[in-house]
Amino acid sequence: MVNAGLGLAGAATGGVVGYLAFGWLVSQGFYALALPGVLLGLGAGGLAKRRSTAFAVVCGVMALGLGVFTEWKHIPFAKDDSLKYFLTHLPDLRPLTLIFIGLGGFGGFWFARPAAGPRQPAAKEEPTP
Repeated sequence: MVNAGLGLAGAATGGVVGYLAFGWLVSQGFYALALPGVLLGLGAGGLAKRRSTAFAVVCGVMALGLGVFTEWKHIPFAKDDSLKYFLTHLPDLRPLTLIFIGLGGFGGFWFARPAAGPRQPAAKEEPTP
C-alpha cells in the first residue's frame, strides 16, 4: 500500500509540474502537450519502489486523461469552451494534438513500467562424461 501511495504521489506531482510547464510553454509560443503525461510517468516511476505492469497501465491511462484535460484548459474550442463539448468533439482535434496526447499517455506508461534490468546470459550446460 505504501508503495502505491508513493507512486501515486509521484504521479500527481509530476502531472501538476507538467501541466504548469505546458501552460508556461504555450504562453511562450511552444506546444509540448506530451510533457504532462511524460512527467506524470517519471514522477510515478521515480517514487514507486516496486513497479508493476498494472501500475504502469494505470499511469498511462491517467496520462491520457491529463493530456485531454490540459488541452481543454489551455486551448478550448472557440465555439463552446465547456468540458462536455470538448469531450464529445475529441475527434475534431488536429491530428498533431491527438498524436501528442497519445505520446504523453505512452510516456506515462513507459516511465512507470517495471525496469527490465540487465539480461543474464543463458546458463551453459556442462557435458556429462
